[in-house]
Amino acid sequence: MEINGVEIEDTFAEAFPIKVARVLITAVNEKWARIAAAETTGFGTSVIMCPAEAGIERSATPDETPDGRPGVYIQICTPSFKTLEEQLLARLGQCTLTCPTTAVFNGLPDAEKQFNVGFKLKFFGDGFESAEEIYGRKMMRIPLMEGDFLVEESFGACDGVAGGNFFILAKEQMSALVAAENAVAAIERLEGSITPFPGGVVASGSKPGSAKYKFMRATTNEKFCPTLRDKIEDSQIPEGVNSVYEIVINGINEDAVRKAMRAGILAAVKVPGVVKITAGNYGGKLGKYQIPLHEVLRS
Repeated sequence: MEINGVEIEDTFAEAFPIKVARVLITAVNEKWARIAAAETTGFGTSVIMCPAEAGIERSATPDETPDGRPGVYIQICTPSFKTLEEQLLARLGQCTLTCPTTAVFNGLPDAEKQFNVGFKLKFFGDGFESAEEIYGRKMMRIPLMEGDFLVEESFGACDGVAGGNFFILAKEQMSALVAAENAVAAIERLEGSITPFPGGVVASGSKPGSAKYKFMRATTNEKFCPTLRDKIEDSQIPEGVNSVYEIVINGINEDAVRKAMRAGILAAVKVPGVVKITAGNYGGKLGKYQIPLHEVLRS
């Protein structure tokens, strides 16, 4: 398959189950909503060493938020519900509550699994907190120096999908980077998915474990390192390709990940200098989800 002269390899992205919480952060303006969202999702690229995978899903306009202010949806993802609740409490308490003008709402109010994170956060109020019905939701009101912080009592979580991905192979680094940036921008316009790496872009594609260092959980994916093309036998870098970026996608379900992959790929192939799109998989050994690139693009 080719799109816009770019080869789309007949392969699949391998993804795996994860637990996902979805949170809406609002603020006095988009600037502060974005700052809060960035802080709350920090150190959240990969559960290889981060305590969670986290990222910005999309912006929310004032007409779709409970308090009529600009907002940002984020997702926080961990392998278990126990660790997910811990991460919600830590991140909302240390990063969102501390950010000027913020309020926090449950992004999955209909989910079967609910954590009483807001109820626990209220104890920061040291007895001056209160529970109120506001915006049709049960909210905790916590007095702060700037005014009152509002946080919804409960936050929902669901079984999601992590590790959807595609690789952008290009002639030069800047072509690959622009294509990756465009892909991330296209994905952020969608509902239900995140790209958890810095700016949504992965420079350090990895493989599980190590052939040399047994203490390493993950190491560089040498097959996709352009500078190793002539040094290893099984390089996947075609002649003329000098830079590769990976886009990793998590979502509240497989459909959200598939839609994000499609949107991202279609945005990436429009950039001159992009040569090929492929995906990372380990023959089905990493996760139960196999998402074929050709199938995604034909859907």
